[in-house]
Amino acid sequence: MINNQLQELGDIDPLAGFKKLTTLALMGNPVSTKKHYRLYVIHRIPSLRLLDFKKVKNREREEAQKLFSGEKGKRLENEIGIKSKTFVPGVSEINGGAGIQPNSQRKQLTTEEVQAIKQAISKATTLEEMERLKLLLKQGHIPNSN
Repeated sequence: MINNQLQELGDIDPLAGFKKLTTLALMGNPVSTKKHYRLYVIHRIPSLRLLDFKKVKNREREEAQKLFSGEKGKRLENEIGIKSKTFVPGVSEINGGAGIQPNSQRKQLTTEEVQAIKQAISKATTLEEMERLKLLLKQGHIPNSN
């Protein structure tokens, strides 16, 4: 699962259902830079023996147990264990829906910018062009409407 763009700690919660999961690598995902990342993952997936190619030590298990126990620990788990808003097919910010959680730092697109994005998407003919367009949009660049 390296470099899969997992954003939030809560995004790994479904993995907790795999009771025999002993090895997990999340390096290269934005989630791996979050505060309490390693302890949260160890807490949520107690069967892990290796996380990011490093052995899970008993000291870390104890630390995770201590951090997330009690009422204060449950509050912390709820605060940091948020999930990313995911794409809902057929619904997007571009067409006026709410399929992706708006980012408070993201500027509102103008009608012209929305049209330019739609036009660029419709002109893309290869997967590589779509990936390039996706990367540009992710970096905040609006394609030219030419």
